[in-house]
Amino acid sequence: MSALFLAEEIAKQHNLGPGHPEQVARWDAAVLGVGAARISKVAPRVATEDELALVHSRAYLAVATEDVESGRDSLSTGDTDICPNSLHVAKRAAGLVMTAVDAVFEKRAERAFCVIRPPGHHATRDRGMGFCLFNNVAVGARYAQQKYGAERVLIADWDVHHGNGTQDIFYRDGSVFFFSTHQSPWYPGTGDVDERGDGAGEGKTLNCPFPGGAGRTEIVGAFRDLLVPAMAEFQPDLVMISAGFDSRLGDPLGHFRLTDQDFADLTTLLREVAEKHAGGRLISLLEGGYNLTGLTSAVAAHSAALT
Repeated sequence: MSALFLAEEIAKQHNLGPGHPEQVARWDAAVLGVGAARISKVAPRVATEDELALVHSRAYLAVATEDVESGRDSLSTGDTDICPNSLHVAKRAAGLVMTAVDAVFEKRAERAFCVIRPPGHHATRDRGMGFCLFNNVAVGARYAQQKYGAERVLIADWDVHHGNGTQDIFYRDGSVFFFSTHQSPWYPGTGDVDERGDGAGEGKTLNCPFPGGAGRTEIVGAFRDLLVPAMAEFQPDLVMISAGFDSRLGDPLGHFRLTDQDFADLTTLLREVAEKHAGGRLISLLEGGYNLTGLTSAVAAHSAALT
């Protein structure tokens, strides 16, 4: 079995207009990095309300639906811009992640990478924010637990911005380990080292904030020296990656200095974690990355390491 690459062109219908960082061209740039010929054809799947409610409150789902259908240009819950097609596109993005979960648990692939828009890791249980409507990685993790009985899931997030939504959703849940490297101080202002989880989730959140200018030494070092030993104890059944490539050198929305080789090495490290503890099961999904040329080359390195 090899890696599965998933992308749907409907992602381009989430169009926020000229000059927006989370632009349609991001999808094209990421698909170029994967190689269009490697994208698998899959049946379209729309995440249902019940599936989204695995991580989001029904009250928030109702608000998001009303905001889009009423023609607003941003969610009333936060700073997420929307267009008339945003709700359907976001449901398809979450659906594509669940398609990847099906593939790896049904042993049609060991690994998968989902090129999706809009991103998701800032969306909390009750609020969309930071370009995100639904928390795609959280939906995928809960779906794997519900349908396939995955007892423990690792979510590793190397986006330059802290995945506050993912942390929020699983903060009191000991079955999901959330690991994040991110720039600090930076949007959204969360992710301090003392945010470690609560209750059953105590110790299952591990934040590694670094100042602007951090690169391989800090970030790859944190994955190698902190995450790998933690996984020897946690022993995940599934590894998921919030793959934000705005931590790459030259991104306009971050000041980290990771290179394409660094992304390849991070991917290889997480592959090894998956192979050692999770039967090889690894699912990666696109979060940030706003320098189009850099996004293409970083995704190419990530994709090559997945195969």
